[in-house]
Amino acid sequence: MSSFSRRQFLIFFGASAATTVVAPSLPFLGKDNGGVAYAAVDGPLNLTPVRLPHPLPVYQTKSSFLPIGIDGAGNAVPSSGSPNLPTYEVYDDVIVPPEYERYVIVAWGDKVFADTPYASSDDYVGYNNDYTGFVPADRQGTDGYLWINHEYVSYPFAEELGDETLAGLPTSFPAVIGYELPVDETDRLAEGFYNIGGSVIRIKRGEDGKFTPVAGDLANRRYHILSGLALNAGTGFPTSWGSLPHQQGDDNYLVGTGPAAADVFPRSADGLGNRIIGTGYNCSGGNTPWGTVLSAEENFQGTVTEAVKPDGTEVEPSETGGLFNLVGEKSGWMVEIDPADPEKRGLKHTALGRFRHENITFRVAPGEPLVAYMGDDRRGGHTWKFVSEGTLGALTDKANSALFESGTLYVAKYNANGTGTWIPLTLATPTNPTAPSDLGSVEIAALGEAQRDAHNFLPQRIATGGEIDGGGFEVTVANEAGVVPAYQGKTLADFYPSQGAVLVDAFLAANLVGGTPSSRPEDLEVDPRTGVVYIAYTDHIPGGDGYPDSRIFQTAKLSASVDAQQPSGGIYKIIESSANGAGTAFTWDTLVQAGEAGAEAGAGFANVDNMVIDRQGNVWGVTDMSTSRQNGFRTGLNPDIREIDHTATGGTDALVGTFGNNWVFYVPTQGADAGEVIPFGYGPPRCEMTGPTFAADSFIFAVQHPGESVPIRNNDLAPLNRDIEMLALDGSLFSQNRTVPPGSNWPSNIGYPLPDGTVQLDGPPRPTVIGIRRK
Repeated sequence: MSSFSRRQFLIFFGASAATTVVAPSLPFLGKDNGGVAYAAVDGPLNLTPVRLPHPLPVYQTKSSFLPIGIDGAGNAVPSSGSPNLPTYEVYDDVIVPPEYERYVIVAWGDKVFADTPYASSDDYVGYNNDYTGFVPADRQGTDGYLWINHEYVSYPFAEELGDETLAGLPTSFPAVIGYELPVDETDRLAEGFYNIGGSVIRIKRGEDGKFTPVAGDLANRRYHILSGLALNAGTGFPTSWGSLPHQQGDDNYLVGTGPAAADVFPRSADGLGNRIIGTGYNCSGGNTPWGTVLSAEENFQGTVTEAVKPDGTEVEPSETGGLFNLVGEKSGWMVEIDPADPEKRGLKHTALGRFRHENITFRVAPGEPLVAYMGDDRRGGHTWKFVSEGTLGALTDKANSALFESGTLYVAKYNANGTGTWIPLTLATPTNPTAPSDLGSVEIAALGEAQRDAHNFLPQRIATGGEIDGGGFEVTVANEAGVVPAYQGKTLADFYPSQGAVLVDAFLAANLVGGTPSSRPEDLEVDPRTGVVYIAYTDHIPGGDGYPDSRIFQTAKLSASVDAQQPSGGIYKIIESSANGAGTAFTWDTLVQAGEAGAEAGAGFANVDNMVIDRQGNVWGVTDMSTSRQNGFRTGLNPDIREIDHTATGGTDALVGTFGNNWVFYVPTQGADAGEVIPFGYGPPRCEMTGPTFAADSFIFAVQHPGESVPIRNNDLAPLNRDIEMLALDGSLFSQNRTVPPGSNWPSNIGYPLPDGTVQLDGPPRPTVIGIRRK
């Protein structure tokens, strides 16, 4: 993998090659170079922080940039002013510091593909881009392959189900793709499945310094939920969903590796053995040093059955997945793709476990085991580590991919004293589930009860009191005395017949051996300078899938004091006790806790999601505040207001509405600003800013679902306006009047170039991949 040259780095941060570097540095790091260390660079800030709606300590020490429109319009605000803004207007744009510009690289619906054995010129870029990974094809990093995850589809892609206020309003599919969604319900579903998965697109930097797609490159291709649908020939299941070329089932199926591929897939009801139709719900991921990308299958449970029998096969077929011969045990894996080689099949590595994968990051050194860290993005999900059986060769050798096929998967067990243990998920591992009364002990002590009765889930077996063998059994404070003893004093071999079956049911097996239920670990990144593992725990609030351990995570606002600690996530860190990271002991701590900056322990953000680490050790993050909570508004044509009450206790997830749109920030880990949240910008209404990665002197992001679940923005819709109760830095309250666009039509509102040479100014919102570069 190539890295920033010194000159490219200086250009990005606005200095000449002869000057001293005085800015945070953004080369390829973390997931993007597989852990190659670069020298740290010290110096003061060299960008103007963007002014967000909420007060931050940095606004008291540094001038900031207050947006007053799109296309970079804004005013400088001196640090001598009050950080409390009585009014704030949100804009439908990607707002960045005045020293930078943003530009669109590629968007949903773009046709950049050619007729090849692996693609059709009728193919188009999928929806809701999330993770992006760049694999350079030259030493300068100005030419290479862009991988884009496509996570899911949502309104305005198609009519919003269950929201009558949006019924009959315009949707975006026909305006972008050029024809209506199929009328037939199954074909309509299939076109949605086609929009989920991933895209490989070659991009090059032009004379203007901006990356653009190399349309028609032979490596450009799509992966989606129905890739390989031609395998259904002769089975009675569909091999197509329409007459267009991209709707014909192809031969681009994927292949499984590792224990589940050997132990479980031969018994799968699809009859396909180790061959797999499709990949879907691809959220985050990671790049290897040898030029492959791993894409994480996350919320697959809406399409296929997540619950499995003891042997690892699905408990029952899902109605939706069953339409296309999709089985549950073949979804929920890490998928490896070689962007530069369309002839190499995608691989689902089952040794890495099956759960709702969010991302993967690596610790690599020649001659040492490959160490990979992963998160399970659900409330009560786990923090994971994989250690390969073999050792790494030269880091550029693609033979290293074989290390994903054999090794040990571990789940993290956190202790309240700051120590921890990695517990292996093997058949010989003893079972020792954590009792719900222990999980909820802090909340129970403060409030008298725990949300959702501190529930946990264990693998259901008739022998332990369940109704069937398979799926999950809910354990709560109320029933734990009669349930937990039946699960203790055994091994995983008493619940699963094979290692492959353990890995298919990894979430429940991890609960069974005492892994710590945690709070939506969405991203993990390794600092290549120190080996510290940073973890973005997005949301500490319990949910339907589980209850994060309240001894480790702030699961609730425990006091009616307006400045009490808020349960809106945080960035944690793991420090391995072993030199190469392959051992089983670690210590843990927090880098920053989420919450308003005026709240106890609050650093001034909420719901951190994807991260990346620059060569100075700054931890960059993007936020994932849900669409229905941004700016304190629900969704729909005339969205209701969420009450924001700082005296409330419990979940208090409405408090994230104080933070505005989803945004980008970084936290220095050294120097005068260490531990401070520095805002870099925000995205259009109702979007997520996801997938931060680097290519030459551009910082690449994905703008996911702008305008989700609200009307397509037009000039006839009045702005939304409300007063929001805000927390000042001193812990007192003030009121802010906030104006928010009712929807979005980004990026057409800034002028989106179309293939015919015209510029679109009034089109619907489109998920996009953008570059940000120094002016």
